[in-house]
Amino acid sequence: MHHRFSPKAHRFLYRIFLFALDLDELDALHGKLRLFSLNRANLYSFRESDFLPTGEETHNPTVAAAPNPGSQSLKARVVAHLAGHGIDLTGGRVLLVTLPRVAGYLFNPVSFYFCYDRHGQPVASIAEVTNTFKEMKPFVLGPATRTTSADGAVFSLRLPKYFYVSPFTDMDVAFDFTLRTPGAQLAVQIDDYTAGARTLTSTLTGPRQPLTDRQLAWFTLKYPFITLRVIALIHWHALKLYLKNVPWFAKAARPDAQRDLYRPHISIANQPET
Repeated sequence: MHHRFSPKAHRFLYRIFLFALDLDELDALHGKLRLFSLNRANLYSFRESDFLPTGEETHNPTVAAAPNPGSQSLKARVVAHLAGHGIDLTGGRVLLVTLPRVAGYLFNPVSFYFCYDRHGQPVASIAEVTNTFKEMKPFVLGPATRTTSADGAVFSLRLPKYFYVSPFTDMDVAFDFTLRTPGAQLAVQIDDYTAGARTLTSTLTGPRQPLTDRQLAWFTLKYPFITLRVIALIHWHALKLYLKNVPWFAKAARPDAQRDLYRPHISIANQPET
C-alpha cells in the first residue's frame, strides 16, 4: 500500500509476492528448485551482484567505506557492511526479503535484510532502496533501533534520506522505517516526513508461504512478470500524479543533496561533489 497525503492525496493498493531468502541457503535452493537459479539464467534468477555493491564507490560519500570482505558472496558483503557500522554478525544469519530477476529483468524499489547473530537474536536490519535510475542506497538500522513487541523484534529509525526516490518528492525529506522481523507474517512500513509532518506512507504486509516449484508456478500465473509489473505501475502512478499537478523536482538540480549512494546516474555522476 502506498498513500500520499500531500500536497495532493493519492493512494493505491496492489497484491504482489516477494522472496524471503536465507543467504546461507542459496546454493541449496539452486539445487532444489527448477524455476529458481543462483547466478545464472532461469525464470527466477538470483544474482548476488545485483545487491549491496559495497565494493564500488559511492556518490558524495559522508561515511567510511565498508571493509573489503575478500569475497564476492552477498553474505560476506552484508557481514562486512555491518562490521563497518560496529555490528558483529560473525556466524550469524541473514534473511533477505526481495525479488530476484524475473525472466532476466530486475527491479526492487526496496529490499530488506534481517540480520541475526550467532545466537539467533535479531541485531540489525538493512533497507536497500533503489530508484528508477537504478541507483541504490542501503540504510542500516542497528541494535540501538531495536525494540521488542508481542510479534517479535522491531527496528525503527527516522533519518534524512539524501536520496532521489521520486520526482514528486524533494530532497528535504526524512525516511521513517518500521521493520518487523518476519515470522508467519511480513509487516514493514516506510513513512516520509517533511518538516515534521508525515506526507507519505508505504507498507508491505502478507503471510509467509513455502518456497516450492509448485508455489512459484502458481505465483507466476497469479502475478506474471512481477518485476515488469512493478516498474510499469510506478510509471502509471507517476503519470497520475503529473495529471494531478503535483510539483515535480528535477534530479540534476540538487546533486549535493544526494549522498552515499551506489551506481550514480549520469545526471549527477559527473557533477562536482561537495
